[in-house]
Amino acid sequence: MNAESIRDWLRAVGVPDEVVSIGEEADNTWCLVHDDDRTEFEVFWREQGNRYDWVAFTAEDVACHYLFGRLAWAQVARGAVGVLDRAKPAPAPTIAPSASVAPPTPAPPPPPPARPVITPVLTPPAVAPAAFKPAPPPPAAQQG
Repeated sequence: MNAESIRDWLRAVGVPDEVVSIGEEADNTWCLVHDDDRTEFEVFWREQGNRYDWVAFTAEDVACHYLFGRLAWAQVARGAVGVLDRAKPAPAPTIAPSASVAPPTPAPPPPPPARPVITPVLTPPAVAPAAFKPAPPPPAAQQG
């Protein structure tokens, strides 16, 4: 994922274009900008000219994945996207990932539930306790 493909990925999970600004700062948006002076990619929410939740990354793909994860989680939290019904086939993806990124492989189905293992509980036979014998007293100190 990179700055060119992130907008398509965000559209795929229902994030409106007007919520994100790529390459420049804009108020009331999540911004992804490259700081040439420090060779960093910055991600932050901008409102009234101020930056909030500012984070900087040295790698473009890491910054993009951070922004995607943050906005995708917001979509899940508000109920816009969620867990797919396993009985229905998953819809075909509508976006093509960049050539440098391999498409994600689907997760294997969960294993069947394990059968419980029943282990009998064995109780030791009742044995009469041995007679109590106190410890012998310590030897008397010799005076010399």
